[in-house]
Amino acid sequence: MAELTLDRLHRMMREIAGTDEPVDPGADLGDVEFADLGYDSLVVLETVTRLGRDLGVQVPDDVVAGFTTPNEVVAYVSRVRAVG
Repeated sequence: MAELTLDRLHRMMREIAGTDEPVDPGADLGDVEFADLGYDSLVVLETVTRLGRDLGVQVPDDVVAGFTTPNEVVAYVSRVRAVG
């Protein structure tokens, strides 16, 4: 099963949102909040749904609501997959 990297997450989110991020693509975006990247809660929710489908990681709604940065999503998925 493929690993979730920050780069893969960003590609997935850009695909879902249908736009590019309004920041320098070479920048370290892991700790930039989703809102500052131009992503609303719907994009985050759709991304998490896709993670469930593609990687088999189910994220509870209360956990999704707490995500504010891409690094938080990657860390959560890594923890869940390490345990599971």
